[in-house]
Amino acid sequence: MGKKYKLKTHKATAKRFRVTGGGKVVRTKGGKSHLRRRTSRRTKAKFTTMLPVASSEVKRVKALAPYLKHYKANPPA
Repeated sequence: MGKKYKLKTHKATAKRFRVTGGGKVVRTKGGKSHLRRRTSRRTKAKFTTMLPVASSEVKRVKALAPYLKHYKANPPA
């Protein structure tokens, strides 16, 4: 019997995406870090929502981070 190999997780992908309880891949919006002084409160509040990833990109995200569904919001240290 051959040896089984572990797949390497693409760390940038693992940090940017989460999997919900229902299995949807979600992401946060960009533009939250700096240069927000002139941005209205309403616009800044909209940055907090998680958006579902487009169906065409889900396959790529799952390939880059194969264990994402196992560690939803609490990745191992």
